[in-house]
Amino acid sequence: MLVYSICYAVSYGCSRAGWYYLSGGVLLAAAGYLYYYDYHRSGYLIHLRGVFSAFWVGGQAMACLKLSNLQSDWELVTWVCFYLALAGFWLTYEFAGRFEGEARGRRRRRNTSFARPVFRCMQVLTLISLSAFLFEAVKLGYVPLFVRGVPHAYSEFHITGVHYFTVSCVLVPPLAVLFFLEGGSRRTYRNAAAIAMTVTALAIPLLCVSRFQLIFSVLVACFTFGAYQKRLNPWILPAILAALLPFYVILTVARSHDIAYLNGIFEMKNSQLPIFISQPYIYIANNYENFDCLVAALPEHTFGIRMLFPVWALTGLKFLFPHLISFPLYVTKTELTTVTLFYDAYYDFGIPGVVIFACILGGAAYCLVKKTEDMKNPVGCLFYSQFAVYMMLSFFTTWFSNPTTWFYLAVTGAAAVYCQIGRK
Repeated sequence: MLVYSICYAVSYGCSRAGWYYLSGGVLLAAAGYLYYYDYHRSGYLIHLRGVFSAFWVGGQAMACLKLSNLQSDWELVTWVCFYLALAGFWLTYEFAGRFEGEARGRRRRRNTSFARPVFRCMQVLTLISLSAFLFEAVKLGYVPLFVRGVPHAYSEFHITGVHYFTVSCVLVPPLAVLFFLEGGSRRTYRNAAAIAMTVTALAIPLLCVSRFQLIFSVLVACFTFGAYQKRLNPWILPAILAALLPFYVILTVARSHDIAYLNGIFEMKNSQLPIFISQPYIYIANNYENFDCLVAALPEHTFGIRMLFPVWALTGLKFLFPHLISFPLYVTKTELTTVTLFYDAYYDFGIPGVVIFACILGGAAYCLVKKTEDMKNPVGCLFYSQFAVYMMLSFFTTWFSNPTTWFYLAVTGAAAVYCQIGRK
């Protein structure tokens, strides 16, 4: 933490002096050090604190490069919040580990298999998700993949309440991973059915033109494998992301997002940068800029109302009391609405909100790692892998203010309970 603090101070000074490349470079080195520190101690590639440190600080490092005209020098409060977000998470995890003993996440061996109940969970989830998708397609009268000239076709492909079940397909591939890791089935047709359900689940994001849902599903599946085996080849994620690149490009074209359209939004200082560099860059870096917009423009805090959005959405209270969700979104550009994990925490409570939320996340991460030491139900790996993806994409959105996140966790919890009962 001392090394990070020194690097952070140097990065802040360089940014204030206008040395943006050096500012970003120092923070990138700090991100690499923080990840290596946890990896070296645990030997675990997807150590939750290491993943969060690498991607939260690494994302900030990219933002510090200031490669877009949308970016500007940050407020001092913004720098303080970004530092405290990492410090709160890191130190809470550290103190918890020293108090209870280092959590290494070693799974206890067992003789019974959960393959059959996991397979049934896959069946139910695939059927529900596919049925919900078909209902939306019939009700709305179109499938986003086959619509041309409408950049926001996916955003409008949404029936309130039903869409949660449609996108629950993202949990089928990680369940398939668990099914085969648990030994699969001696009956060939069940193994073939598991593969068919996985293909169906991955086809739904493609038909919905949802790049995020596709990538999210694959990442959770990979992390589920790593959480179960406690080892993951470091090249597997780059290889899978490379394999997903053609689908990403196809879905970008299907969304009617051509290069001219995207370059007009991103406003890169170097207009000659290829789109496959500028698009990932702006989708990471601009989220930190949006947080700075919030810090500069927010007139007053909302004291918990923003972070309780899942309650308003899942209970339907947002329709009865629209003022609960009628707060402006402070962003650099209306098309770029993704924000960081801590956006709503600051929106609600300012700097104390960021610190408290970071500490809660650090404590939750430690508990998850510790819990895997004596975990018997393999669906527990799915909780771990989802949290790991949320930490990996901490620069992307306010995961825990998103009702879909809690819906996924609820479905995972139901699957865990069923598998525990079904095995018996």
